[in-house]
Amino acid sequence: MKPRNKTLGYLLPVFALCVFMLVIYGAYVPHKPAEIQRVVCIKFKAGTTNEDVEKHLRDFASMKNAVKDVVAYSAGHVQKLEGSENQFDVIHYLTFRTKEGAAQYAANADRKQFVKANEANWDNVLEMNSNIEK
Repeated sequence: MKPRNKTLGYLLPVFALCVFMLVIYGAYVPHKPAEIQRVVCIKFKAGTTNEDVEKHLRDFASMKNAVKDVVAYSAGHVQKLEGSENQFDVIHYLTFRTKEGAAQYAANADRKQFVKANEANWDNVLEMNSNIEK
C-alpha cells in the first residue's frame, strides 16, 4: 500500500467520527429558550389601500433580519368577527431570546426608519412585550 493511501485510510474514519460527533453535539445541546414575546398591533387609516398594507407586511417582515436577536416572527390580518368592530387590522408577533434583545429592537435604526416611513398610514398602534412562561 502506498503511503498516500495509508494516510487517507487513517484520516477517513477520523473525519467520519468528527462529523458524527458534531451531529450528536448539535442534536443534544440544549439551546437557550426565548424569554420575550412582542406583539405589535396596527390599525390603518381609512383609505389605506391593500397594496400599502401588503407593502407594510413585507417591509416589516424584512426588517426582522436587521435585528439579530429575533428568534421568530409571524404576522397576519385580524379576523373580522361578526357584530364587533376590530380595533386593529394587522398583528405582528416577534420573539426575542432576551430582554436586552427586545430593547435593542426598540432602539434599532431600521425599525425607526420603518416607523417614520409608515406612520402616516397608521391610525392606532399598540406594542406590548410579555414574558414567555413555559
